[in-house]
Amino acid sequence: MSNKEVKAALKSARDAIRNKEYKEALKHCKAVLKQEKNNYNAWVFIGLAAAELEQPDQAKAAYKKAIELEPNQLLAWQGLGNLYEKSNQIDVKGELADVYQKLLELYESGDRQKWCDVCNKLVELYHQEKKYLEVAETWQKLIQVKREEGAEKAELHQLWKKMIQLLKDSTQNQDNKTEQSLLTAFEHAVNSADTVPGEDHKNLYKDFIHCLSKFPHETARLEKACNDMMALYPAVTYPLEVLCLHFVHSGTLSEEALHCFSRLLEMDASSGPGIIGFGIKCLQEKKYREAIKNLTEGLQKTSQCPAAWYYLAEAQMKIHKHRDAVLSCNQAVEALGTPEGLSLRWRNLTLQLKAEALIKIADADAAEEAVKALEQIVDASSDPVVLAIKGQAYLNKGLMDQASKISQELLLSHPDLAESHALEGFIHYSQKNYRQAERSFLNAIERKAETAEYHQYLGLTYWFMSDETKKDKGKALTQFLKAAKLDSYLGSVFYYLGNYYRDIAGDKGRACGCYKKAFDLDGTDEESGTAAVDLSVELGDMDTALSILNEVTEKASTGTAKWAWLHRGLYYLRTGQPSQAVADLQAALRADPKDSNCWESLGEAYLSRGSYSTALKSFRKASELNPGLVYSIYRAAAVEQILGKYENAIATYQEILNRTEDYVPALKG
Repeated sequence: MSNKEVKAALKSARDAIRNKEYKEALKHCKAVLKQEKNNYNAWVFIGLAAAELEQPDQAKAAYKKAIELEPNQLLAWQGLGNLYEKSNQIDVKGELADVYQKLLELYESGDRQKWCDVCNKLVELYHQEKKYLEVAETWQKLIQVKREEGAEKAELHQLWKKMIQLLKDSTQNQDNKTEQSLLTAFEHAVNSADTVPGEDHKNLYKDFIHCLSKFPHETARLEKACNDMMALYPAVTYPLEVLCLHFVHSGTLSEEALHCFSRLLEMDASSGPGIIGFGIKCLQEKKYREAIKNLTEGLQKTSQCPAAWYYLAEAQMKIHKHRDAVLSCNQAVEALGTPEGLSLRWRNLTLQLKAEALIKIADADAAEEAVKALEQIVDASSDPVVLAIKGQAYLNKGLMDQASKISQELLLSHPDLAESHALEGFIHYSQKNYRQAERSFLNAIERKAETAEYHQYLGLTYWFMSDETKKDKGKALTQFLKAAKLDSYLGSVFYYLGNYYRDIAGDKGRACGCYKKAFDLDGTDEESGTAAVDLSVELGDMDTALSILNEVTEKASTGTAKWAWLHRGLYYLRTGQPSQAVADLQAALRADPKDSNCWESLGEAYLSRGSYSTALKSFRKASELNPGLVYSIYRAAAVEQILGKYENAIATYQEILNRTEDYVPALKG
C-alpha cells in the first residue's frame, strides 16, 4: 500500500466514523496498520470506533498505543479522556486525573478556554475523591490564569467563592496547606466583594469567622477578622460572640476579653457568650453564686462551650455543690468530643476536677468513679497532684494499702508538695493516728497555708486527739476559725465551730448562729439543721426554729427530710395543734416507717385530736417495733379504757406490771 493509499484509507475511516459505520472504520484502520503499524491516526480512529462499539478495553489499548507513539499530540489524550469519562469503573478515576493533567499541559500554550474547561473537570474529579489539597492547588492555577487574562474583579470574586465551596468540607481532616488555601480564599473573597457593606458580604464574613474559629492556632487571624467585621458591621453581634467564646476557650481572661464581654452584653443583654463571659468574671472576683447563676443561664443559650461547663463546675466546687460539679464536668467532657491540642488540656483539667468533686462526695461508689476519671487523664502518672487525688480515692474506697503506697512514693519524690503531706494526714486521720496526722497537716499548711481543708482537718485532729486539745483555744478552735475565714462557704467547719461553742465554750447563742450558717450553706446537712432547731427552741427562739423547718419541708420530696417533719410535728403537738402534728409525723414516717418513737408521737397526736382508734393502732405499732417502749403499751391500754374495752385494758395494764411492778400509771389505770 502506497503512501497515497494509506491517506485514502484513513480518509475512508474518518468518513465511516462520521457516518457511524464503526466496523467499516475498523477495517480501513487495520488495513493501514498492516502497512504502517505505527500510524498515529489509525490507532486514534480504532480507539474512537471501538469506544462507540462498546469495546472499552480495545479502545483504551488503541489510545495508549497512539500516546506511546506521539505523547504530545492532543487527539489520543482527548479520546482517552472521553473514554474514561463515560466509564463507570472506579479504578479509572486516577488515570482520568492523569489524562486531565496532560491535557492542561498541552492546552496551556494554546486554547485557554479548553484549558479552563479541563481544569474545571479535574477539580470536580478531585473533589469527588475528597483530594482537597489537589482541589486547592488546581483551582488556584485557574484563578491565576484568569487574572493573567485580565478577568474582572466580580468574576475573580465568584471564583474565590467557588473555591470556598469546594474546600469547606475539608475542615474535618485538614492538612495545613489545604487549610491555608481555604483561609486565603476567604480573605480574597471578603476583600473582592462589590457591595460593602452588604448582606452577601456580611454572610461571607460570618462564614469566614466561623471557619477560623475551628482552627485553634489561627488566633491572630481570628481576632483580626472579628475586629474587621465589627468595624464594617457595628450592629452585628456575631463576630463579638465568636471572639468572646474564643477568649473563654483560651483560658486567659485579659482586659481585652473583659471589654469584649461588656461590649457584647451592652449590644445584646441576652447573648449566651456574653452572659458566660460575665459569669467567668464573677468567678474571678470570687462571687461564686453570681457566677453559677450567669454561667447556667449562658449555657442554656450556648451549650456547646466546654470551657464554660468547666468554669461552672469550678464555681460549684467553690461553694461545695459537689454533685452539681460532677454533672457540669460530664457536660464539659461530652461537649469536648474527641479532643486534641488546647481541647485536650481542657479535658484533662475537667477530669481532674470531676475526680476532686467525687472525692468530696466521700462514698465508695463516687471514689470508684473518681479513679475511672483519673485513668482517662493523659500523662496522669507523671502529675503528682493527680496521684494525690488518686490516693484519696483509694482511701475513700477503703483500699488503705494502695493509698499508703501512693503517699509514700509522693513523700519521696515530691517532699515539697503540700498534697503529698495532706494525703499522709488523711490516711493517719482515718486510722485515728492523731499525733502523726497533726504533723502531716502542719507540713501541708506550711507549704500551702491558704487551703481551708487542711486547717479544718487539723482542727478535727485536735478535736478528737484529747480533751486537752479539744478545749485548748489555740488548737481546735483556732484551726476551725482559720478554715472558716479562708472558705466562708465551707458549711462543715461552721458545724464544728457550733459544736465548740455549745460543748466547750457554753455559748449557745453563738453556737446556734454557727449551726444556722452551716445549714444555710448546705441544706442537706441534717446534723446542722437539727442542732440549729434544738438550740433555737432551747433559747426560746421559735421563729428561727420554725423558719428552718418550714424552709426544709417546703422543698422536701416525699420520703425525705424526716428530721424536719419530726421536729415540726413535735412542735405542733406541744403547742396544741394536733391536726398539723398528725400530718407532719405521717410525713416523717414516710421517710422512716420503722421509727417506734415517731409512731408513739403520732399516737399522742391522734389522741389529742380525739381519733382514739387510730391512736390505739399507732401506740400498738410503736410497741411492736420496740417492745421496750412501756409508755406506748400504757397509752394503748389507756385508749382501750377510753373506748370501753375494759378487759383488754386490764390485761394490758397487768402485762406492764408483770414487767415493772411499780409503774404508777399502770397501777392507777
